[in-house]
Amino acid sequence: MALADIARHGFLETSGRLWRTHGDTFALRLGMGDMVIAVHPDSVRDVNLTQRRSFDKRTSYDGVRRYIAGEGLIASTGDLWRRQRKLMAPFFTPKGVKAFADVMFADAAKLEQRWAGLAASGTVVDMGPEMMALTASIIVRALFSTEADADIVHLKDHVETMIQFTASKMGPHLPDWVPTASHRAFERARAEVHGYIDGVIDARRASGGQHDDLLSRLMDARDDDGTPMSESLLRDESITMFFAGHETTARTMTATWAALAAHPRVAARLHAELDDVLGDRTPTLDDLHHLPYTLRVVKEVLRLWPAAPVYVRDAVEDTEVGGYPVPEGTPVMLAPFWTHRHPDFWDDPEVFDPDRFTPEAEAARHPQAYHPFATGERVCIGNHFSLLESHLLLAVLARRFAPRLAGERHTRWVMQGTLTPEGGMPMRIAERT
Repeated sequence: MALADIARHGFLETSGRLWRTHGDTFALRLGMGDMVIAVHPDSVRDVNLTQRRSFDKRTSYDGVRRYIAGEGLIASTGDLWRRQRKLMAPFFTPKGVKAFADVMFADAAKLEQRWAGLAASGTVVDMGPEMMALTASIIVRALFSTEADADIVHLKDHVETMIQFTASKMGPHLPDWVPTASHRAFERARAEVHGYIDGVIDARRASGGQHDDLLSRLMDARDDDGTPMSESLLRDESITMFFAGHETTARTMTATWAALAAHPRVAARLHAELDDVLGDRTPTLDDLHHLPYTLRVVKEVLRLWPAAPVYVRDAVEDTEVGGYPVPEGTPVMLAPFWTHRHPDFWDDPEVFDPDRFTPEAEAARHPQAYHPFATGERVCIGNHFSLLESHLLLAVLARRFAPRLAGERHTRWVMQGTLTPEGGMPMRIAERT
């Protein structure tokens, strides 16, 4: 029944109905075995923190390992994960990610010019691809110091082919040996991505030159015993950062523009803050400290429309979650999309209200009632990068523009790997008056 309901109504709608019917912890029967879904913040805490040794990223991440990330940080386990996390963590601290603010500002300025033209012509655009192109450019430049727009588009398109193929493998699918058109496209895309990254690494080694980018930092990183990353691991981590670092932020920014268009009072307050702090000038990095409401808007978007609406941890021993028995090998799915709507922890949970994220409100809330980037030791390493990027892009672009929804429509959000507006997000770029 669950599979039929998912096919008919989508995973998010089905899991939400089951949560409201069966409570905060329940099993979903998927034919090949059970999956436990846990919504309560206490369960989020137990899986990620208090019982973290009972869970890891095992078979549920085989597809990500096989088709995209290899041994990259998002899917690696055990000693390899601990070593890589230790090596890479300094690059992604709140202070460390500021090194890439100039890249973000430069790409935001280019989009500002493009949007000025779109506003003048009244052209309707799909906001999803607009934001995807922007965040892809930022992460490729941050990774490789790439300046050629054609290279960025080329790499973006191939990685997205890999992501789409991987998502298609999460449900019933044909074996890899069947020569389908999608499998051939995936093989071509993977070869192109691997070849590009290997070429950049080879060129760096040959020239001996230094670049202030993430690849150079990875190449310079050393274990405690002085061992550098292998060539294959450099490539896997580069793909992982691109895979995890552009699509999620693009989804967040797409939802942000839609939310502001649908909530004019929030938009007016955001614009008032930007006008008070910035006037007619472009923001600087220091200005972001004086734009707290702008950041609260981003956080509230991540509450209602988290780019990763669910994530999975696999039980490595018999345990329980929320009083529900979880045998070894059972995947446990945590669902920020629903935890963020839990009425015991959020008043009027469907209402869009950035003031949920004042310092006082955050301090008073259950620490795991909000987990758009997961939580615990396996919290997304790029969370500070993503928050800085979203905060900065919103400040730059909302200072000048107020995109409007193109026509009357109800947006249905569906899970296609990440949270996606079904049918796209057509919007008309409008300059503020």
